[in-house]
Amino acid sequence: MSFLAEPKVIDSEKRDQLDADITLHLRSRTDVQTHTSWGAPIMWDGMFQADLYDLKHETDKSSVALTVFAVGRYLDAYLGAFLNSAEQHFMVGLPVKYYIFTDLPEKVPSLQLGPQRSLEVIRVQGHSRWQDISMTRMKTIADTIESDIRHHSTHVFCMDVDQVFAWRFGSEALSDSVALLHAYYYNSPKEMFTYDRNPKSCAFMLTGDFYYHAAVFGGSCTSVKAIAEACYRGILQDKDSGVEALWHDESHLNKYFWLHRPSKVLSPEYCWDPVLGQRQEIHVTRIRWAPKQYQALRPNV
Repeated sequence: MSFLAEPKVIDSEKRDQLDADITLHLRSRTDVQTHTSWGAPIMWDGMFQADLYDLKHETDKSSVALTVFAVGRYLDAYLGAFLNSAEQHFMVGLPVKYYIFTDLPEKVPSLQLGPQRSLEVIRVQGHSRWQDISMTRMKTIADTIESDIRHHSTHVFCMDVDQVFAWRFGSEALSDSVALLHAYYYNSPKEMFTYDRNPKSCAFMLTGDFYYHAAVFGGSCTSVKAIAEACYRGILQDKDSGVEALWHDESHLNKYFWLHRPSKVLSPEYCWDPVLGQRQEIHVTRIRWAPKQYQALRPNV
């Protein structure tokens, strides 16, 4: 795929036949890295024309599934704000189906959904350890893509519930496989990346391209199913070996994206922690982390 520094002049009748990524202004953001060594764009505010992406994906009849797990106390603490803010900012103008995985279906809040939006609640087993909730979600995602999502949606995003949409999170984020730069490490030297350093773990890494955040990842149904299945296989192999990756499914996700590089990378503006304060390069905050309540919400930390 080719990414141009300046947009081509495209005949309006042909624009909807072309990949909207060719309109990216990579040189418009000289303060940040705007593409990877393998040619994938790193999406920052000011680089893209939102209306061109929306036109492209509306013409292509793109549709998006959004999966989120709200298990135990996380449902009461975060789910309502997550869903209400998603209705305002997530893939507005495209068909969206929310998949809510919870052990407490009866407590899922009612939501006034917009046009072309729907919601499905799927019961999952609760776990005494939050780590197990984190790791078993990969199998659930893969199974649900195979049984349901792939029949209704062209793309899938998988997100943590303890965050809130605050600005457009739109069709510019869609691609075959999508990873997110972790807000805490995007400006750090690689030596500080918290990859799993245990050679006994399937997630073991000595180095990598970036450090990716598991709070947001996505892509086509085929690609996300492959990501989730690979991560779950690694988790099972680690269990057989009596080890547990340092950051659980996030460690395995980083290993996967090292071996199978994403076709699009989202900048930290797509998931920013306000605790980090204001940074000149963060022009907008598309998702912000909700205040963490680990002592109250996690059974054991």
